[in-house]
Amino acid sequence: MTPADEVHLARNRSVRKVLWAILVANWAVAGLKLGIGIVAQSAAVTADGLHSLIDGGSNVIGLVAMHFAGQPADDEHPYGHHKFEALASLAIGVMIGMGVLELGRMAFNAIINDVHPNVGPLSVAVMVTTLVVNLFVTRIEAAQGKKLKSALLLADASHTMSDVYVTLAVIASLLLTWFGVGRADGVVALLVLVFVAYTGWQIIRQSVGILADSARVDPEKVRELLKVVPEVRGVRAIRSRGLEGSVYVDLVIHVDPTLDLLTAHHVADAVETRITGAFPEVVDVVVHVEPTPAEASRG
Repeated sequence: MTPADEVHLARNRSVRKVLWAILVANWAVAGLKLGIGIVAQSAAVTADGLHSLIDGGSNVIGLVAMHFAGQPADDEHPYGHHKFEALASLAIGVMIGMGVLELGRMAFNAIINDVHPNVGPLSVAVMVTTLVVNLFVTRIEAAQGKKLKSALLLADASHTMSDVYVTLAVIASLLLTWFGVGRADGVVALLVLVFVAYTGWQIIRQSVGILADSARVDPEKVRELLKVVPEVRGVRAIRSRGLEGSVYVDLVIHVDPTLDLLTAHHVADAVETRITGAFPEVVDVVVHVEPTPAEASRG
């Protein structure tokens, strides 16, 4: 096992620990919300509970994905299994989309039939408690996502943060209903739907970008970086791909055609060192060394 594989496995274990902790918190919150929503017959609270339940489901998907993503590179997957993490993020977005459909049904039913939930101090207290829990969970998960450079944790933190805004809206609807404002429960549930749908789209867009090998490093910055390497006469075909914390770069450099093989090898090493030093997220650099074209040499 290479040092890079050991680092990746350690990161994988850390991500899974965070996911397990978040899973327990999400399902505890979901249980409270669904219980209050069913007892109070509130579409908004039940929808919020469903949202939290989806949070927990996404954590399960994340744990399964991280198990596969933690496997070392093999003959069939020479670049490793890191994209399983992006696949899990995509699955979270799809699950949000499924939840949006159910939220819409409940919201329109509450508005059309003017359903009035039974609101009391207990339901408001439970929602405030879950709000505090979600704020704490979001803060911890986002911090760990940035620390571990995990697209999955950051995506899940965004999802959980949407739960915070949803819960605030639901608390407002409960208070409005308590004071006799008609259809507030259904209207807030509909607003929740729009917000959740937007969050899902953001997560799907980010995940698709990773899976489609979107560029991760600015080619112009690489060119500027390599201008200080005297033997490099030109740079082209700069390409990058990967996750936020695991980026692969390959490029072509032009050198003096008379350089011997060993010197050209040292130049390639210098280029790799410059790039990995400037971009800590880069885990591998492939440098193709080519002689400077004849017309460029005459110029």
